[in-house]
Amino acid sequence: MRLGMLAEGADVALASGSDLQVTGFAIDHRKVAPGTVFGAFQGAAVNGEDFIPAAIAAGAVAVVARPEVQVSGAVHIASSNPRRTFARLAAGFFAPMPETVVAVTGTNGKTSTVELTRQIWRMAGQRAASIGTLGVTTADESVSTGLTTPDIVTFLANLSGLAREGITHVAFEASSHGLSQFRSEGPRVAAAAFTNLSRDHLDYHKDMDDYFAAKMRLFDEVVDPAGTAVVWVDDEWSQRAVQHVRQRGLRLLSVGQGADADGIRLISRTPGQLGQALEIEFAGHTRKLNLPLIGAYQAANALVSAGLALATGGAADQVFDALTRLQPVRGRLERAAITRTGAPIYVDYAHTPDALEAAIAALRPHCMGRLIVVFGAGGDRDTGKRAPMGKVVAEQADLGIVTDDNPRSEDPAVIRSQVLGGGAGLREVADRRAAIAAAIAEAQAEDIVLVAGKGHEQGQIIGAGTDCRVLPFDDVAVARECAA
Repeated sequence: MRLGMLAEGADVALASGSDLQVTGFAIDHRKVAPGTVFGAFQGAAVNGEDFIPAAIAAGAVAVVARPEVQVSGAVHIASSNPRRTFARLAAGFFAPMPETVVAVTGTNGKTSTVELTRQIWRMAGQRAASIGTLGVTTADESVSTGLTTPDIVTFLANLSGLAREGITHVAFEASSHGLSQFRSEGPRVAAAAFTNLSRDHLDYHKDMDDYFAAKMRLFDEVVDPAGTAVVWVDDEWSQRAVQHVRQRGLRLLSVGQGADADGIRLISRTPGQLGQALEIEFAGHTRKLNLPLIGAYQAANALVSAGLALATGGAADQVFDALTRLQPVRGRLERAAITRTGAPIYVDYAHTPDALEAAIAALRPHCMGRLIVVFGAGGDRDTGKRAPMGKVVAEQADLGIVTDDNPRSEDPAVIRSQVLGGGAGLREVADRRAAIAAAIAEAQAEDIVLVAGKGHEQGQIIGAGTDCRVLPFDDVAVARECAA
């Protein structure tokens, strides 16, 4: 494809090079081949502009970079926002795209919501996939990408590859990092959802307003102007999200107890031993259904997923019937095992104060005895959430065991100390396997054990940079081994 055609489609002005043949796009100079367009971006740890000469030497025919950057030997596509310009150019190169694409943003629930949406579509006979923290998931396989929102080249290549395999429906997670760095651009996004907002990633965003603004790029710019916004309206940030929806002129499909007449209104929720009974109202009809997932926030995720399916043409009877057949998402209140005394062990990805509170609240109605929580905080991440995490568990669980999560470059003992400072009565067990074993040893027949923080992750990250090691560690597998 010629550079001029890509530039015209992306509304990008070229000073020269219109006839150059483009063979690919890359943001890593080591992946440049002859004919590549190279994106040179400033990052928190690495400045891609430093690798422009290496990229050109490897065959880059054009470089997208800031106007003041020196580019010699290739076309300089100058832009005050190189990430956005690069994404627009790349979107024209990667084709075809799946016919129906939806996105989900929010602090918690993104992974579950995109995966549950995929399941609803699949049960309706659609060939569907999800992209996010769990990787690229189809009915046949799951391939890890390692990031909630992969880089723009990987993202677009994944979408194009899925389309070539016959996938017509894709739901993807839109993280605040991905949105602020233009890693989710390109496809026509027919519908987008907002789940909730709570403290997270304040090591990257300067404050909660900045964090929220990054999320709202999804409604402000990414979703198609004729698209639908699905909003869980029972969150304290929801009305501000609705304001963005209305300002853009998108169709609103509200979900929750506060939903309007055009949305999905949750009338009641009754916890059961293996799931929960929901009574909802949609399009003037009241429906009762049994959701085979545990917890209030799982009900919220399922209903938001139903909203996305409805927004993309799903029939109401078919969509709500699918909710009764949903399967739990990996590492999201996943029952890993039952102890010899009969206590169930759940594994959940909760790693923020709000997520811990939600996971505990989800399990509490099912717990006749004590709720025992094993948790920790990751290193090189928002330190301000550590004490609040300790406070939530100390106040709302019956026993909290503080252990290591992914310490990365930090001293694990310091991290644990900061978590322990959040509340009285917490126990400290440094080794994560030993902590899980201690919780299981404590649990009696009517108790529940929650292992929180890592969820689906398969490794424990220790160190950083060249000293980084990823030790094999799967909470579900370890819980099963300890229970046995």
